[in-house]
Amino acid sequence: MTNDLTTELADLTALAREFFTKEVAPRHEEFAAAGQPDRALYRRAGELGLLGMSIPEEYGGGGATFAHEAVLFREQARGADLSMQLGVHSGIVPHYLLSYANEEQKKRWIPKLVSGEWIGAIAMTEPGTGSDLQAISTRAVRDGDEYVITGAKTFISNGATCDLLIIAAKTDPELGAKGVSLLVAEVGDNPAGFERGRKLKKIGQKGQDTTELFFDGLRVPATHLLGGTEGTGFVQLMQQLPQERLIVGVAALGVVEAAYELTLEYVRERHAFGKPLFALQNTRFELADIATTVEVMRAFVNDAIDKHVRGELDVKGAAMIKLWCSEQQTQVVDRCLQLHGGYGYMEEYPIARLFVDGRIAKIYAGANEVMKDLIARSL
Repeated sequence: MTNDLTTELADLTALAREFFTKEVAPRHEEFAAAGQPDRALYRRAGELGLLGMSIPEEYGGGGATFAHEAVLFREQARGADLSMQLGVHSGIVPHYLLSYANEEQKKRWIPKLVSGEWIGAIAMTEPGTGSDLQAISTRAVRDGDEYVITGAKTFISNGATCDLLIIAAKTDPELGAKGVSLLVAEVGDNPAGFERGRKLKKIGQKGQDTTELFFDGLRVPATHLLGGTEGTGFVQLMQQLPQERLIVGVAALGVVEAAYELTLEYVRERHAFGKPLFALQNTRFELADIATTVEVMRAFVNDAIDKHVRGELDVKGAAMIKLWCSEQQTQVVDRCLQLHGGYGYMEEYPIARLFVDGRIAKIYAGANEVMKDLIARSL
């Protein structure tokens, strides 16, 4: 990166960190109680220019690169509050639209997501189908100039608050993966045939709305078929999933950085047996090992970001990032919590939140077992 871009990313880091530490994290308990964040924060993020930074300016975006988006996801993770699911809203949904929507749709939908006026979501997972996306059973049947959608989705991030929803459905159930299509629905006014179910109670990320969605004859204009051709949805999903998996890796880096820094501060201040915890050999050895892991992860993630910006991050590379970083995140945070002792088990300590919030990293964007299979296919 040039010196100018390095300075630009440093300034962006400061802006994003201030937003999350001053405007989001202090409201953690409020959002956890409500089961969702304040929608006004999306508008605020839009005002600050933090949304859609890699989206072209003609659609309201920042015209920058994924390196800028990565700063946002990393700083959100460092802030220890993931109530706003910005990975989905800003890192995933607008890019499906940018890649596959027609020009008129791009100009209608993307600016509203970038400004924070609308919140975006994507509905893939079903009650009976997890990482195996070709096995989904939600149907989209053509009826004149519309598609009629029936079925159910679960574990949908931003499901309770979304205004724009990308739905993965079968337009031809006999064709397996080749029968999957993606359709866009405007659901802000809860149209007929669309129902938001309960906000699911999770062990972590309690302030982030993860919801069940039900479709009982939801009508969507036929022009809202992404790509304009039935059966292309599975390919579209596979093309976009590397960025989603990279986002998981970027967030994992932010989490381990935060966990390491919190723990280092804690063991220097906390005393046991008449001296700081940091003076104990086990503590020092643990933190030396963790510090090394953080450095390795930082190099791995930054290399993947550079490859993605150049268009060179492939399915295997993205799977490796998602697999290794989420595994290391889980292990590092657990070790850091242990060094906090009993206080690490208290919800008021950020390390406890990092622990429960981060466990999902090994599951979403494709379970890690699936990542191993993807990697193995290329060996």
